This record gives sequence, structure tokens and C-alpha cells, in this order.
Amino acid sequence: MSTYRLKNLLSPHSVALAGASPRHGSVGRAILNNIRKAQFKGEFGLVNPRYHEIDGVASVGSIAKLAFAPELVVLTAPAQTIAGLIDEAGRRGAAGAVIVSAGLGHGPGSPAEAAERTAQKYGMRLIGPNCLGIMMPGVSLNASFSAHMPAAGNLALISQSGAIAAGMVDWAAQRAVGFSGIVSIGDQLDVDIADLLDYFALDERTHAILLYIEAIKDARKFMSAARAAARIKPVVVVKSGRMAQGARAAATHTGALAGADAVYDAAFQRAGVLRVSDLRELFDCAETLGRLKSPPGKRLAILTNGGGIGVLAVDRLVELGGIPADISPATRETLDTVLPPTWSKSNPVDIVGDADPARYAAALEALLADASNDAVLVMNVQTAIARADDIAAAVVGVVGKYRAERRMLQKPVLAVWVGADQSISDLLSGAGIPNYQTGGDAVLGFMHLVRHREVVEALAQVPPAMPSEFAPDTNAARQIVAAALADGRSWLDPIEVKRLLDAYDIAVVPIFAAADAEEAVAHANAILAQGSTVVLKIMSRDIVHKSDVGGVVLNLTNADAVRKATADILARARTLRPEARISGVMVQPMVVRAKARELILGLADDPTFGTVVVFGRGGTAVEIINDKALALALALPPLDLQLARSLIERTRVSRLLRAYRDVPAVKPDAVAMVLVKLAQMAADIPEIRGLDINPLLADEAGVLAVDARVVIGRVARKFRGSGPANFAVRPYPSQWQRHIEVKDGWRVFVRPIRPEDEPLIHAMLKHVTMHDLRLRFFAPMKEFSHEFIARLTQLDYARAMAFVAFDETTNELVGVVRIHSDSIYESGEYAILLRSDLKGRGLGWTLMQMIIEYAKSEGLKAISGDVLAENTVMLAMCRSLGFEVKSDPVEHDICNVKLAL
Repeated sequence: MSTYRLKNLLSPHSVALAGASPRHGSVGRAILNNIRKAQFKGEFGLVNPRYHEIDGVASVGSIAKLAFAPELVVLTAPAQTIAGLIDEAGRRGAAGAVIVSAGLGHGPGSPAEAAERTAQKYGMRLIGPNCLGIMMPGVSLNASFSAHMPAAGNLALISQSGAIAAGMVDWAAQRAVGFSGIVSIGDQLDVDIADLLDYFALDERTHAILLYIEAIKDARKFMSAARAAARIKPVVVVKSGRMAQGARAAATHTGALAGADAVYDAAFQRAGVLRVSDLRELFDCAETLGRLKSPPGKRLAILTNGGGIGVLAVDRLVELGGIPADISPATRETLDTVLPPTWSKSNPVDIVGDADPARYAAALEALLADASNDAVLVMNVQTAIARADDIAAAVVGVVGKYRAERRMLQKPVLAVWVGADQSISDLLSGAGIPNYQTGGDAVLGFMHLVRHREVVEALAQVPPAMPSEFAPDTNAARQIVAAALADGRSWLDPIEVKRLLDAYDIAVVPIFAAADAEEAVAHANAILAQGSTVVLKIMSRDIVHKSDVGGVVLNLTNADAVRKATADILARARTLRPEARISGVMVQPMVVRAKARELILGLADDPTFGTVVVFGRGGTAVEIINDKALALALALPPLDLQLARSLIERTRVSRLLRAYRDVPAVKPDAVAMVLVKLAQMAADIPEIRGLDINPLLADEAGVLAVDARVVIGRVARKFRGSGPANFAVRPYPSQWQRHIEVKDGWRVFVRPIRPEDEPLIHAMLKHVTMHDLRLRFFAPMKEFSHEFIARLTQLDYARAMAFVAFDETTNELVGVVRIHSDSIYESGEYAILLRSDLKGRGLGWTLMQMIIEYAKSEGLKAISGDVLAENTVMLAMCRSLGFEVKSDPVEHDICNVKLAL
């Protein structure tokens, strides 16, 4: 798995620094000083052939001459020596290296390529090169050239910028915020953002993960890791380059509209990552997430001695989607007894400008006891009547008492002391109360907590590989695209586009092809007879934008007008585009749906994240690409109806889909279903590189595509592993559902695991003996937390798979088998667990065969696992299945099993 040996790098027992220098101001000297100042408890040694000692620390000429085998090697030596040092470290048994040195270059023949190749030979992991280093307060290790060492805490920071990492350390020191780890990843030669997300997601010390990102290298790997981490704990990202536009020229409107940053937004949304706009908001988010857990709802009570700032906070709360909490009748009665008659009687609870510590304490106690709110924001404006620090001390006392009494179910408490000096901030921070400069910042912090809870709920939804509401004719659609590609074309003609949309049951305005004016008149007469007017459009595979050549004429009402318009269109096209192949004209009925909304829906191809689905306001307005009023939204496929609804709701145009004045609401889910169908089309036919439906008319009767364009091209596999080659998020693999008969006619149903299986896992574990649990987990397991089981059930199938087996008669969960691939997707580690009372009936053998079949289909080269030597039944089954069984060279009570595929 991608966390392979990362514990050795980030929590090592021994460290060597190669390249340290006695020169003041050098990187190596700074790192040496930091390691010593942090008082690393493990073995530590210096390697530098030019010096016998540096600043009183003995140095040896090579890694081989160290008195111990270092788990971690920190490298600050010149670029051309790095590969050799890694080779030395690998021969000595090092698990990995942090390469702080810059200048290793990229690509074949570079020092970076040599370093990577050498590390792979020994199974070493590499962080860097060109990075600040790592800071791990939990093990007192500061292997960086940062000016300060952060305090121990529960935030992890992964940064592509060393300067940002160093700045976070300085900020944290001022706010009494601590870190479980800070890793500057540099050029990501090996260990990348996704690997570290995996590591910190499983790290018990880490409660939230902060990211600073400039660009994603492996989108599917990142999405997999981010989705898994965000299900367990908050993940917050600030990304640079928000205003950068996509560098490529886009052929379709949706391609042009899907700018690079908008696609990152869509990816973060799908991954469940909370995006913040700048470092200040990241700091504020860290302030909140480092101290508080998400509330069950979004009702905020505000306690203040200044009505104005309270009202501003409420305004910001409503703007961000929060709810000003009601005050229950019982709490109102309590407040009436402890507050002056002039208090506000509502939320915000304004306890008047002369409020003293006692009044604050009494009001806060009442609000904390009120079940009508989910969190409390305490605000104070300094006055000459009561000391702000005394009020802060009173609040700290009430919160401390409340937390002691309510250990398991605690409401978040946030604070704003307007204009307060640092001592008050220190007092509140020291008590674990996040505090902010303004009410708006505090409300935003509260909403970050709310958003995380909503994200966890959303991530539990599993989009199916094929929506059940429709059955597209995929074979016909693929043949249309394949024929056009074989013809050397990059666009489908309009007739082909209609056939493609027909195959996916997307309603389209009828189109008739006419080679000349008389054929156009014949089609037009049939349309006119039905009471509609006629539209003519130039038909040419070389003229994509028809209006550029005057190739569209609307509202024709008789045969003579059609005949003349046809001749004019063909003449203009031949004059303006003499090189174009012109097949004639298309004849369509003029569609008039007076109360329909004009929308644009489509697919775009992003170089990082693959296919994205685009939705927004359509018609001629889409020509104004930079018009913010378009309120365009993007999503990463696959989509189900719920995800499609969410995509629509993120746009302003969603309001127009509802009923207003005399305009009926658009038919429920009609637009969302088209989005689902487009996402499925992209999965089925990755050669579709771009698609516009513009406009799509939507009203109470349904939807109708008036015009559409499709750009095609041969596509290389963008992402490793199976699943759609162009999707950064893999669909739920429903194709792996099986009805199987095992011994004695026992029938079981096996399918990929889903997040909602968590209660079933808990129920199954009640039927597993302590002995079998120890054989599976290598330790006695008395309790299984929600977080533990969530990690087992909430997969996104890009790097891991788990199959669950159900007794078809009782519908009870009876067994689980899983596999998790390594970071380079070559081998996978398996694990299996059955109900103890159902062992010996052939289920284990069946599940092992299924996971082997799956691993082969994924292109993995081997399956491995660790088995306790006393687990003779499992070892016998492994041997029968062809696994090679060896004793572990270090832990002799464990056997390593491996099957070459």
C-alpha cells in the first residue's frame, strides 16, 4: 500500500544526516542544529567524508561506517552524489530518505531518475527532493531547516511549498496550535500527497489534515486517498493558481468553460476536501479543526455584549448556510432570571454593554444546556465597565466545567474578543477554545465543522457503475464513434450526434438530411404540415460553428422560403469555406417552448482529472465565456441522481428551474437524469473528448436538446488500474456481484463492500471468536470503533477492494475478503475474516479465489500477506492455492505468503 515504510520515515528510531557542513548558513548545518535542538531520542549519526566532527558531533566517512543501521537518512549533499548515498543507505537497510538537496533535475539521465531507480532496488521510500524537510513533534524529530520546531498537537500539514510549511510553524507558535507532523514534499519523486494522506488518515495523533497544493500529479491516486481520509477526519486545502486559466485551447464551449481551477474545485468537492481561499483562512480553519469536533447540526447560538457585532455574525451565518439557533422556552426563562430586562430576548443573545464576568458565565451555562443549538459563539467588545480578561477567564471556567461534565457529547464553543491583546488569546487558546479576530471569521470556522460533517455523509453515497433508471444502447453508440474515428474525423456530424444521444435516451429535436434544395423542401413540407416552422442549417463535417458562415436560418414558413434559404446557405458556405466538404443542409422543426429554460450540459477533458461534467446557463449567454453570471458548475463522474442534483444546486441557474410567477417548475430530475446519462456515456466511450448540448430546453414537460456537438479522439489510458480510463474516480464495481454455491448447496451472495455495510460488519464480528480475531488482527481485539470499521467499509475502489458475502437465506453478513495494492500498483496485500461458526464450509476458499481473480483483472503481479504461524488452516489453504510460504526473517511467529499472478 502507499503507506509502505512511511512509519519508518516519519517515526524513525534512528536517523543519519549525510551532507552536514560546519559552515554557518548552510542547509546541512541548520538541519543538524534543528535535530539536536529538538532532542531526538533515537540513535543519530553524521556522514561527511571531509570532517571528523561537526560542532562537537562525530562524523564518519560513509553510511556503511555508522555504528548503527539508520531507518531514515536525511540528505543535504550535492545532487550528483544523492544516488550513491541512497545506494549506501539501501545496502545498510535504511527504510528511506528525505532528500533536502535541490538541483536533481527531471527525466531520463538526471540525478533524480538515478536516485529513484536506486531506491526502488532496495524498497526505500523517498521524500523530496528540493524540500524543507520533515518535522515530527511526536518523536522529537526536526529534520528540516525551518527556523522553529512546532509543538506537539493534532494537526498534520502536507505542503508542496517549504515556505508555506515554515510560515505555518511560525503562526502555530503564536496561537498555541500543535502539529502531529509537517512534511514538505518538494518534487514528489516518490512519496506524494496521496501517500501522506493515507498515512495521516490512519495516524491516531492526527485529528485534521491541512494541505497546500500547487498541482496534482496522479489524480486518481489523489482522489482515492483524499476521499478515504476525508471520511475519517477533516481535510482542508489551499491551492495556489486560482486565477490561472487552462493553457490548452478548448474546442467546445464546455471545454473552454472548464478552467483549470474550476476542475480542481470540482475534484476537491467530490473528494470531500474543504477548500479555503488563502492562508489566513487556512490558519483560521486550523484554529477550529485543531480544537473542536464537528457538531451534529448547524444551529449556532451567539452570546455577545454588543448587538451590532452579533447581528453581523448572524448575517454571515445565514449567508454561509448556517442556522441562527432558536432559544427554547425553558432557556428563555432561565436567561430572564439571570440577565437584565433589557437583554435581547432572542439570538444573538445580547446581554448588554455593561455585562460582567458573572453575567457572561450565567448566560453561557444556559446556552450550553439548551438542546436547541449545536454550538455557541461567545463575543466580547471591551468596555471600561468590565475587564475583558476577567470575562475571558469566566468563560474558560464555564467551558472547562461543561467539558468535564459532558465528556462524550460536547458542543463546540468558539470565541471573538474584539481588539483583545495577546494574553486573552493565549488564555482562550490554552483552554482549547478557538478564537478569532472577527465574528465573520468565527462563523466561517463553525461552518467548516458543519461542512466536514456534511462531507462525511455525502462520501457515504456510492454511485453505481450503471444507473438502473435507463439502459443505453452502448454498442450502437460505440459503433458511431468508432466509424467516425476510422474516417479520420475529430467531430461527429449532426446526424451522428442525434443517433448518439438517441442511444442514451436523450430527447433531441428531429433532424433530416437534405443534399439539395428539393430534398430540403420535401422534408420541410412534412414539418410544415404538422404546424411548425422550419430551421435550416449547413451540413458539413468541416464547419463546426455554423453561424460563422451564415449557415443557420430560422422560422421558414413555406416551401419557396425553404428553397431560397437552402440555395443561399450553400452559396455562402462555398464562398467563405471553399475547402470544406459540404453535404447539403439539415432540416429541423423550429422549437418554441416559451417558458423553457435554456441550459448547457456537456463533457470536457481535463489534462489532470480526465473527464468532467459541466452544467450551467445555456443559449447565447454561453458565448460570454468570462461572464460570472453563467454560474457554471463542474463535477467529476461517475454521477448518480443525488450527485447530479448537487451539481445543479451549486449554480444560480438552479433557482430558475423552480416555479416562479406563472412559470411552472421544470419536471423533477429531468435535467439531473441527462447529467447522469452523459456521465455514463463518458464511462462507456472514453473517445468522446468533448460534448456540448446547448441549448437544452427544460420545462414542466421535460427536456429537449436543440443543438449538440461532439468532439472525439483516440484516448490513451490516463489512469492506471481498471475502470474507465478517463475517470479520476472509479465507479462502484457492480460487475463483481456474484451468486455462488459453496459446500452442501449453501448459497451466498458476494458483492463489493459499501459504506452502509458498517452495521453489518459490527453484527458479524459478534460471531467471531477472540481467537479468530487475534489470528486476523495479530492482537486481542475487544472493541471496534466507528473510525476503525469506517476504514474497512469506505473504499473508493481505486487501490483497494473488499468483497462481502451474505447468506442468501438469512441475508446475514458471513465473511469479508480484501486486498490493498502497493503504491506502484504492482502487488496487493490480502486479508480475510469469516464468522467463526461458519468456517469449514468452503466460504474462505471461494472468497480467496474471487480476490485472486480480481487481482489478475487489475493487472497486479502478486498477492501477499502475513499469517501467524499458528494459523495452520490459513497456511494450508494458501499452499493449496499456490502461495509460496516463508517464515518472516524478523518476526519468527509470522509467515509471509506470496502468490505470483
